[in-house]
Amino acid sequence: MKQFLEIAKIVATQGLRGEVRCQYYCDSAEVLCEFEELYFDKGRTAVRVERAYPHKNVVIMRLEGVDSIEKAQPLIGKMLYLDRNDAELEEGLYFVQDIIGLTVKDVDSGKVYGKITEVYQNGASDVYSMKQPDGSELMFPCIDEVVIKTDIEAGEMLIRPLKGLFDTADE
Repeated sequence: MKQFLEIAKIVATQGLRGEVRCQYYCDSAEVLCEFEELYFDKGRTAVRVERAYPHKNVVIMRLEGVDSIEKAQPLIGKMLYLDRNDAELEEGLYFVQDIIGLTVKDVDSGKVYGKITEVYQNGASDVYSMKQPDGSELMFPCIDEVVIKTDIEAGEMLIRPLKGLFDTADE
């Protein structure tokens, strides 16, 4: 598991006083606003967050030492990281970056379906996309009836597909 995880990307400047607009890669803008310290360079360079607030579909952020548009412009395109130790996840919640790459197995038969390649967060539940050993892709919802157990340390997710979920792949 990576210690430092991508949480946002600086996409533009905001105003003339050094604030930046950040596209967030977490559940909500409010989650990004909770952190007092983030990191550049995959965790090698710490930066203090002086102020952060949601604005439309981004987070506006003022970073320590960035007090002019001239200092903010070189940051456009840079990724911001969080230290996983600074984030508290509720029971049963995981970082998307930890889910990607898990081996998906049938809880009853032990059949290996593939590895998770993408997590789509759209609507009532996440949807996981996985690549099967033959290279084809399947998708399944992250709901309690399907996902029985997620074991990040073991690198696997145990599922029980709903009737008909993968039928088109078997035909």
